Amino acid sequence: MRAMRKKEREISQEEAAAILDQGEYGVLSLVDADNTPYGLPLSYVYTDGEILIHCAPEGRKLDILRRNPAVSFCVVGETTVLPEKFTTRYESVIASGVARELPAGEKDAALLALVRKYAPEHEESGVAYIKSGGAKACAFAIRITALTGKARR
Repeated sequence: MRAMRKKEREISQEEAAAILDQGEYGVLSLVDADNTPYGLPLSYVYTDGEILIHCAPEGRKLDILRRNPAVSFCVVGETTVLPEKFTTRYESVIASGVARELPAGEKDAALLALVRKYAPEHEESGVAYIKSGGAKACAFAIRITALTGKARR
C-alpha cells in the first residue's frame, strides 16, 4: 500500500475504526470484468473487523463481486466547509479488502445487524421481514486487509 502523502493528517487505526463504525453510509468501489470502475453508495455495518453489506440477488454489483471480490470502501465522517480558508475540516477512512458471499445463516445475521443499525426501534418487524423475504437478498462480508484514515480537524 502506498504511504499517505500528508502524514500529519493520518489518524490511528482506532480512530479510523470508530469512523467506520459510526458512519451512515459508505462508497463501495469495484472493477468490472472489462476494467470499468464502478462505485456506489450503500448502507453497511462494521462489526468484528468486517464490513457487512447486502444486495439484490441479481445485478451489476453482485456480478462484479462474484467475479472480482477485491474492493475498496470509503466512509466520510464529519465535515465542515471553511470557505474563508478555502478548505474543509474532514475525517475519512478507506478500507481495502476481499468480499465473500455469506451463506444463509450468516446472511440472516448480517441482515439483522443492518436492521439493528438503521431501524433499531423496528427490530421485531425487521426479523419478520428477514424471515419472509431474506432469501431474496444476498449479503457479503468484506474482510479488511488495509485500513487508513485521514483527518483535518
